[in-house]
Amino acid sequence: MKQRIAVLGSTGSVGANTLDVIARHPDRFEVFALSAASQVDLMLQQCLQFRPAFAVMAQEEAGRALAARMESSGLATRVLWGTAALDTIASHEQVDTVMASIVGAAGLASCIAAARAGKKLLLANKEALVVGGELFMSAVQQGGAKLLPIDSEHSAIFQSLPEDHSTWDARVEKIILTASGGPFRTREPASLRSVTPEEACAHPNWVMGRKISVDSATMMNKALEVIEARYLFGLAPGRLQVVIHPQSVIHSMVQYRDTSVVAQLGTPDMRVPIAYGLAWPERVSSGAQPLDFGALADMSFESLDSRGHRERFPGLQLAWDALAAAPGTTAVLNAANEMAVAAFLERRIRFDQIHTVNLATLAALAPSKPHTLQDLLALDAEARRTAGVAIRSLDA
Repeated sequence: MKQRIAVLGSTGSVGANTLDVIARHPDRFEVFALSAASQVDLMLQQCLQFRPAFAVMAQEEAGRALAARMESSGLATRVLWGTAALDTIASHEQVDTVMASIVGAAGLASCIAAARAGKKLLLANKEALVVGGELFMSAVQQGGAKLLPIDSEHSAIFQSLPEDHSTWDARVEKIILTASGGPFRTREPASLRSVTPEEACAHPNWVMGRKISVDSATMMNKALEVIEARYLFGLAPGRLQVVIHPQSVIHSMVQYRDTSVVAQLGTPDMRVPIAYGLAWPERVSSGAQPLDFGALADMSFESLDSRGHRERFPGLQLAWDALAAAPGTTAVLNAANEMAVAAFLERRIRFDQIHTVNLATLAALAPSKPHTLQDLLALDAEARRTAGVAIRSLDA
């Protein structure tokens, strides 16, 4: 029986790679629903190829435009739009697996809907954990969902851990997340104030969207991944370590109590963790090129305490600071960073001022523990307003 899949964020890089893997295995996978924000033309192309039962656009205008195009194409795909529609396809009784790849806090509600419905949930939206934290993990447990991380680092950790989750705390010493260091790993810290959006989006190893590319350049992506790992794997923040590995061949590692280290290696291609998640617990062809060890360059590693990395990437420490602060602080950090990155891409603030906005927002808010999705959304909105004030003060 084919696995029926809803791809949330199908026009983004992870969504497109997911559809590429699905297309390679038509006997195993079937696209039941697709969603996108505003790319009507690309969504129509995807619907023509995969013929899903549902297509959801985030905005009404885009939804109506897609519906008109769909009608003239003769497709039977039903077009919906809005947040409620996303929740509908994420929790639909005919969906087996949800690929959650909507970027940012906008994907949180549908992730929770899928979790509560007990779906196999492939999580490429790290903000669901960074923002949702305990609330999201509670929904996973209560719904009986199977949560599989799709970020290359967290997939690597998941593959390197014992199958028995109950033994993780006793057997594991620490988790080691690898980071490429992005495009500015060797750049003088003082020169980062002049970085352009084009430079920040030019990642040396990965092809990604603009927002996550900027996060990689500041290493805020790794800060968010540390927070995500805390909730995914349940280890204390002090047992989470980051090491810079420029070649992006080792995607992350687990060090055990006896000092043995288990690592997952692969080419830097998102189809590898996507294929692992789709087929789990089996494995299928991803379409990625295998590693050629004969041609592989030397692998190198750098401590965060070397080569000025702490000064170059000050935002990384905010992960541990936010985890040590009041519940909800990680949601504030995420919202501030989303606002700051957007302002940088719009050339309203400098690259180095992304960190300035994040610090100002964290200092201005003292959140109370969020107990519901509405609490989280309200806290997210408040943090965005606060970050907006900080951005305007720099933009003036």
